Order: sequence, then structure tokens, then C-alpha cells
Amino acid sequence: MPAGVALTGTLTASQFANLHTFLVAARHASFALAAQELALTPSAVSHRVARLEAGLGLRLFQRLTRQVRLTPDGERIFAALQIGWDGLHAAIAGGDALAGGITVHARPSIAQCWLVPRLAGFAARYPDVSIDLRVGNDNVDFRAGQVDLALHYGDGGFPGLIARKLMDEWLAPVCSPQYARDHGLLDMPHKLRDVTVLHDTLAWPACAPDAEWRLWLDAQAPEVNLPARSLRFDRADLCAQAAIHHAGVAMGRRRLVQPWLDSGELLLPFGGFNLPSPQAYYLVHSGRAPLPARVQALFDWLVGQALDTLRPSLSTRTKEFPCSHLP
Repeated sequence: MPAGVALTGTLTASQFANLHTFLVAARHASFALAAQELALTPSAVSHRVARLEAGLGLRLFQRLTRQVRLTPDGERIFAALQIGWDGLHAAIAGGDALAGGITVHARPSIAQCWLVPRLAGFAARYPDVSIDLRVGNDNVDFRAGQVDLALHYGDGGFPGLIARKLMDEWLAPVCSPQYARDHGLLDMPHKLRDVTVLHDTLAWPACAPDAEWRLWLDAQAPEVNLPARSLRFDRADLCAQAAIHHAGVAMGRRRLVQPWLDSGELLLPFGGFNLPSPQAYYLVHSGRAPLPARVQALFDWLVGQALDTLRPSLSTRTKEFPCSHLP
């Protein structure tokens, strides 16, 4: 224990509460947000942290005008507490048992189009494991201990974390058969100048709003200029849904849009998925400790699902889509 620590070997209820309050406040870097999570007032959070600081003889936070920031001592105590808290959480949840809860974070599009339709299979195989699925485009802070596994789309750069590539991706424009017919698009990429282009503006972290389209045009149709008419979304599945409803032409990711291609709701007006994406899908988790058995079971199951996702690709549009869907 560092000099100045006055905590006894056995924590009292109030000392435990102070430690937990510090942990939550450190995770949020905010007494106000910690108060919301703990159902306390910001003043109560501040008093608990102050009592902890007095007991330790350490200053844990810098109090700034509108936020708090961990001091070096605070960073050190937070890291040690987080490791212990993760172990306690795993023990309570049954870390070595194929039972308990798993919190998964996924990007919205891959969750909607690929993960959710498969979860019934996992539930049937592991009926004692429950999954709490959270979706969003924000980065996950694994230090908070609130996420066990993340499914992300990116370039594989996850500093300080363990990442396993789950699936590659391929890109090609997609639209509804009606939209292709109305705009004479089949095998005519130069006619993109006359359409509405659908953009996923958050295709991957720190990308330009039209990054996917620029990538495809540079590789497949460099002579074509991107039209000014557009609709913009922050999710690839919303782009695909808009395309299904004849709003324009979206950049399709094969892993996401294949079911709509199979059903004929979408088609590939300029040919197949010939362009590999520079991004891929990754399973990401903290590297602090081995995965609990239930999380490892989900990890392995997802890897197996990825291997079975796509049949060998078909090379021609007429094989991929029934003639009744073509103009």
C-alpha cells in the first residue's frame, strides 16, 4: 500500500462505497455523470471522493471548471481497482462456467444485418448464457468493464486491445430493380451522374463522408464524377434500406446486403463485388485476462458463423438475380 493509506485490511461498507464511487467517477471523468449512474447528487459523489482521498492521503482528481481529471495517483489507483473489479464481476457472473451474462458492443449495421439474425442459434446452443447487445458508432472504453466483446468494422488498429479479424468485406453499388430500370443503370456506370447517391458518412472511424464511393470510383470507374445529389446516413444498413425503397444508389457491403440481393429487393447494376474493402470486421476485447468461458464460447461461435456466412461468389448478374427482376 502506498504511504498515507489509512484503509483497514477489511473494508467497511462506507469505504467500499467510496471506492466504487471513485471508480464510476473516474470512468466518466465527471462527478455529474457518476451521480446519474449511482442515483446520487453530484455533491454526494464529491463528498465520497473527498473522504476517500482523505483516507488514502492522496489527491485522486484535479477539479477543473466543468470536469474532473485523474491525477497520476488517481490513474494508478483506478487501474488497480479496475483489475480487481473485473475479477469480482467475473466471479459473480461465473467466469469459468458456460452460464451468465455477456455484454456485446457492435456497430449498428453489422448488428442489424449479420449478428442479430444469428443470435437464436447461439441461444439454442448455450441456453444459460444471456447476451446484452449494445450498438453504436462510439468507441468502446474497455477500462469501464461494461463490455466483454466488441464487433467492429475498421482497419485492425486497436491499440492496447486484442483483435481477431472475423470477416473481410467487398464493395459494390446496389439499388432496387425499379431504380435501375427507371435510370437505365445496368452496365452504365457513367449514368451515376443522374442519380441520387446514398452515403454512409461513418463508414469507418475518421473517414470522409463519401469515402466508400470515392474508393469504388477510383478503382472501378475513374472517369465518373460523383453527383451532387445525395442522401446521407450514419449507418450502412439505412443506406441499403433507402435503396430498397428506390431512394437512390448505395455502396453495398456484401456481408450486409447479401440477403436483399438474394431476395431480389436489391441488385448490382454494375456487376459483382470486385472491390475488396480496406476495412474488415474484427472481434475486439480487453487483453488484461483470459476470456471467461462463456465469452470464449461466443467468440468461437462467431468465428464459426463467419466461416459459413457466404457461399462461393457467383460471377454474373443473371445468375445472382432472376430475370424477372431485370428490366
